[in-house]
Amino acid sequence: MQQSDPSTRLPLNELARFSREVISASGADPATADAASRAMMHGTRHGVDSHGIRLLPHYIEALEGGRVNRHPSIKMLNSFGAARTLDADHAHGALATYTAMHNAIELASRFGLGAVAIRNTSHFGPAGAYSIEAARQGFIGLVFANSDSFVRLHDGAERFHGTNPISVAVPTTEANPWLLDMATSAVPFNRVLLYRSLGHPLPDAVASDEDGNDTTNADLVDMLAPLGAAFGFKGAGLAGVAEIFSAVMTGMRLSFEIAPMGGPDFATPREMGAFVLAIKPDAFVDRETFDRGMRRYLEGLRTSRPRQNGQVMAPGDREWKVAEERERNGVALDPATATAFEQLSKRYGVAFPA
Repeated sequence: MQQSDPSTRLPLNELARFSREVISASGADPATADAASRAMMHGTRHGVDSHGIRLLPHYIEALEGGRVNRHPSIKMLNSFGAARTLDADHAHGALATYTAMHNAIELASRFGLGAVAIRNTSHFGPAGAYSIEAARQGFIGLVFANSDSFVRLHDGAERFHGTNPISVAVPTTEANPWLLDMATSAVPFNRVLLYRSLGHPLPDAVASDEDGNDTTNADLVDMLAPLGAAFGFKGAGLAGVAEIFSAVMTGMRLSFEIAPMGGPDFATPREMGAFVLAIKPDAFVDRETFDRGMRRYLEGLRTSRPRQNGQVMAPGDREWKVAEERERNGVALDPATATAFEQLSKRYGVAFPA
């Protein structure tokens, strides 16, 4: 087995290959191995490392434990015009959500929009992986999901919502779409772990202790704060939007009913929901007008005067820069992920990324 060096930058295609082979070796079907790897590599490629390839050991634990079905049969439960509901059969969330978005795109090509609710799914990684799937095919894509409770309400003193992501991707005439992929918490918990490991104080109003009081001491963090600081009711409201679409509209578990992602139970399915929407722009306005409007918008945005030492960027611009650099130079694994990959390599006899 090849030993890893945390300073070594590994090619993205090698990481994708390793992921597919390890997931397949764990007994999952090819569709699951492909979808999970694609979603994780979207995160890694674009700098969303908290939802990138570092999730592979966790997903293997969920697949081996039985929480995630290694051979799911995704079925359509009902269809009404441009709306569908899929039962994912406790599939990996990436397989369920890619399947749902493909259904939504097919509906939108016929009706102008397509909305698909997903039942009995699981953690799907980066939400942007699915909205961008629509934008790459000329559709506007929207994605909503909830997750297990870790974020307090505005003025709340207990965990209530998950980080509840929302993603929107819009096609442009450029090489890449306009892409928003955001958690509705002030920061991801991965940021807390980073500050904790470095011994640095957190920014104000991003996390709270066990009584819901703001703390900048990463060691005292028990929950995250909603986006918006003093105006956190806005972040909590956005989290509620994701909650309603992904849980209420699907009949699945609310955030405070979902088993913790980190276990200890990896045998019981989490019964999560998600929701995707695809919109065909030229169902509302001719495509030339739409494309011209997006060009004017992006040009105006990017040429807007920045404040001193600032840089104005459109949603997605940072991700495209990271992707370009990582496509060229690869990516380094953090020490914990490198060690976990070495263990997976040895357990399954899969060559370590080189």
